[in-house]
Amino acid sequence: MDSTSLEPSLYTVKAVFILDNDGNRLLSKYYDRDLYPSMKEQKNFEKNVFNKTHKADNEIAFLEGMTIVYKSSIDLFFYVVGSAQENELMLMSVLNCLFESLSQILRKNVERRCLLDNMEGVFLVVDEIIDGGVILESDPQQVLQKVNYRLMSEPAYGFVLFDYITGNLEGQTDKSQLL
Repeated sequence: MDSTSLEPSLYTVKAVFILDNDGNRLLSKYYDRDLYPSMKEQKNFEKNVFNKTHKADNEIAFLEGMTIVYKSSIDLFFYVVGSAQENELMLMSVLNCLFESLSQILRKNVERRCLLDNMEGVFLVVDEIIDGGVILESDPQQVLQKVNYRLMSEPAYGFVLFDYITGNLEGQTDKSQLL
């Protein structure tokens, strides 16, 4: 290993994934293309991580040269993966932000069915917290403000376009009720 690989980096997060209680992938984002380049390698890694963690009562695991922090809720397992020399507290702050943000969006129903019914919001939350492996935000309230703004503003544009196409000019004045 050369000395540059031990240098501090903004690219803290290698992957984020959410699995159900059978170890099936519900969401995954890999930020390091060299880490597990194929879907098969990713799913293999996720299976190994799940097998090591789903019965454990810890919050952190070390596997395949990776630091993994995780949390479970009802029938879901949340994972944030970093390199072996990554600060566990940084990874844990990402995990907690993800969990708390999703808990708010899902109205405290952090379980498989609710998660699947709200995947658009789940992806928005992940994208507000991490971009390309760089941690953007670790405060759930900030994430929720950004996500709520995006969720609230996007449908409004759709209604305006729909009203314009259908010629419903009266409907345009009612769009303030959406916000």
